Amino acid sequence: MPLNGLRVVALEQAVAGPFCSRQLADHGADVIKIERPDGGDSARAYDDVLNGTSAYFAWLNRGKQSVVLDLKVGAERDACSRLIDAADVVVNNLAPGAMERLGFGYDEVSARNPRIVWCGISGYGPDGPMRDKKAYDMLVQAESGVVSVTGSDDANRQRSAFRSPTSRRGCTRTRRSCTALYARDARASANASTSRCSSASPSG
Repeated sequence: MPLNGLRVVALEQAVAGPFCSRQLADHGADVIKIERPDGGDSARAYDDVLNGTSAYFAWLNRGKQSVVLDLKVGAERDACSRLIDAADVVVNNLAPGAMERLGFGYDEVSARNPRIVWCGISGYGPDGPMRDKKAYDMLVQAESGVVSVTGSDDANRQRSAFRSPTSRRGCTRTRRSCTALYARDARASANASTSRCSSASPSG
């Protein structure tokens, strides 16, 4: 497969980040998903229709390895840091500033691992007046007006069944990560091998 031999570390939850890293796994990458100890990824609780397991979680996270780490604990944060330092790609859709507070921001990570592709996904970008707003799918559909053309009348509007904003952003981040990997390897002989993939996108 085209991404065989690549290591991805994913600090992610819900949809956009997991959808991005799942597509990398689908193409052969070794994806290690970091989950918190208090229940793990929030998508685990979306439903229980797959023999008691969330079908949504299974769809978004097939082909990955999952590791539980409490990143508030120094030794476990150090373990995550070692995984990132040996990775080709780090994917995250944590709240803006969270990776930097953990010591996993682009500047810190690329200083230790110059070949890293750092892929960040946030709802409204890492700065600006809306940086801390939630960007879950239903909110984005409402803000963008999608729900105004669904349902039967103003009192019974419905969201689109497909999580288009968040899934689409996962797709675009996958493409940009692959482009950054190609550029990294193409420029390796010129010693310009660090790449960053980060932009505003719904993180639900």
